[in-house]
Amino acid sequence: MNEPDYLSVTELAGDDVTSEQVERICHRYYWAGKYCIDKDVLEVACGTGQGIGYLAGLARSVKAGDYTAEMLDIARNHYKDRFDFLQFDAQEMPFEDQCFDVVIIFEASYYLPDAERFVAECARVLRPNGVVLLATANKDLFDFNPSPYSHVYHGTEELQQLFAKEGFSTECFGYMPVEALSLKQKILRPVKKFAVEMGLIPKTMAGKKLLKKLVFGGLISMPAEIRPEMYDYKEPEKLDCALPDTRHKVIYCAARKGGV
Repeated sequence: MNEPDYLSVTELAGDDVTSEQVERICHRYYWAGKYCIDKDVLEVACGTGQGIGYLAGLARSVKAGDYTAEMLDIARNHYKDRFDFLQFDAQEMPFEDQCFDVVIIFEASYYLPDAERFVAECARVLRPNGVVLLATANKDLFDFNPSPYSHVYHGTEELQQLFAKEGFSTECFGYMPVEALSLKQKILRPVKKFAVEMGLIPKTMAGKKLLKKLVFGGLISMPAEIRPEMYDYKEPEKLDCALPDTRHKVIYCAARKGGV
């Protein structure tokens, strides 16, 4: 069986993307930053590492890795000797027990064949009161479009249940409310839903580029490294983890490991 081509479905440094895509990647790292101050941080599935430099400016230490060697090559080419990027599976982390305060996984948990195994690994490598920070596309939107190679998407309810199995308590937050979308995007949501149901949405980032240009206008380059204050930061909305959310494009979850 061939390995999934994650390069084709990932926002890579240097890609032509929409301003919204850059805003989204900045916002999730700005959100994570407040949890990382003076902490030992691990980012799994880091892709081409756009947020690593930002986190390093806040944390005591940062380690990062990804499953795909080609993505790590792009990250290493940018950061040079500033960071040591490791290749590993998030379901089997090459780290000792209780060596991190924060584990980050952004827009990648749905690619894991066994999310429960990942959570168990987080429980192992995190110190007491450590936290997992997760960002995911919201599967409970009516026009949701799953990514190729994905396994299971977790909404607010499923995230709470997933982390509870390993003794984590969870807080969930919503970002990018659909009511704040432009009129053009609102009008096109039913069209998107129809296209998803009919299998007409392009599967790769390259295929989606032209479509996004038509919807959003001009494209910009995805930065290799985000900087503070590239976008104005607003706190995401606190959600009830026991209820599905149908109002936000992105779901954040902060899952806290129990103390001693």
